[in-house]
Amino acid sequence: MLQDLSHMDRITQLQDAIQQLLTIMSNTIAYLTSRSNFVQVSSEIPITKQRNPEKFDPPDVFEANQKELVNDLIVKAKQIEYLINSLPEPEPEEEQAKRLEVLEEEMQVANAEYIRAVNRAKDLHAQISDVLKMMLEKTDEDLADPDTATHLEQALDQIRP
Repeated sequence: MLQDLSHMDRITQLQDAIQQLLTIMSNTIAYLTSRSNFVQVSSEIPITKQRNPEKFDPPDVFEANQKELVNDLIVKAKQIEYLINSLPEPEPEEEQAKRLEVLEEEMQVANAEYIRAVNRAKDLHAQISDVLKMMLEKTDEDLADPDTATHLEQALDQIRP
């Protein structure tokens, strides 16, 4: 079980690292598209628009930032690769099938115990219901008996002030 928790922890770390990688990629694309100047890529297509100089970084700053972003991507990708390599090998199908068979047997035993417990509870409920009905019928018979009614009235007279 402890080993399973460790594997789940690695999976969670992997999930977090992938999310961080996607964030880095998104921020990189946002930076590259917003802080670069327009460059003519073909002599046949002229540049029709220029960015304001405050809106883009100078070439040396832009290149340094590009290298830093690439380095961040590489570091995060290596972390992800390490986490993937630290995950356990998948369990062979035969072992999975055996484990599932054992679990199936345990589940059938547990279901049988549950059914027995429910039936026992139903039996006990029926017994208690029968006892209560018998007690109520006995009380009704006692109240219908004139001697019991007289004794009851005398007892009440003694209690009354």
